[in-house]
Amino acid sequence: MDRLEQPIVKILDPLRADGHLGIDDHDDFVERQAALSICEALLLAMNDRGVLPEHEIVGVLRDAAATHENAVGTELEMERHRAVAEMINSIIVGGNSVRGP
Repeated sequence: MDRLEQPIVKILDPLRADGHLGIDDHDDFVERQAALSICEALLLAMNDRGVLPEHEIVGVLRDAAATHENAVGTELEMERHRAVAEMINSIIVGGNSVRGP
């Protein structure tokens, strides 16, 4: 199966069944980190250009965190969703990785 044909769940699932990143997952991890950096840069650029004010960007992040906080699934899936929500909430509190708080 071509990488572009893989289900999104596979792409977004960085952990093996035992909950740890495997050596085979390194490329996927790098791709997800790149995607996160690109999204962050886009949000910053939209703010810089006056497309979205900061409070709306924070609202987008809060909505994303809430989606993961309210997700249902297996215990492992819910644990992963909670971890994603915690990461998003830490971005809201701590600022972005480029400009700081």
